Amino acid sequence: MFTREDGAGYHPETVTKTFSRLARTVGLPPIRLHDRRHGVGSLWLAGGADTAVVSKMLGHSSITITADTYSHLIGEVGRQTAEAGAALVPRRSRVAG
Repeated sequence: MFTREDGAGYHPETVTKTFSRLARTVGLPPIRLHDRRHGVGSLWLAGGADTAVVSKMLGHSSITITADTYSHLIGEVGRQTAEAGAALVPRRSRVAG
């Protein structure tokens, strides 16, 4: 929610147009403002954030919506977590014989 100094809200189209203009100014590729929101959720999950926390931050009514929306990422995060755990298991070096 973006508000003016007096607390009144901006019309969504005003926010979208301002975002698009600023994005062009700094050389970002064309993308919808909503896609940026989705990108942030994706980065949080990929970074290891708890799904329930991400769900609340994005304002989803349930963790199921977050899990369904980002299930492609949750699988990748699971793989990364498994690999990180496996990397902690001590290994003996093999001596060529």
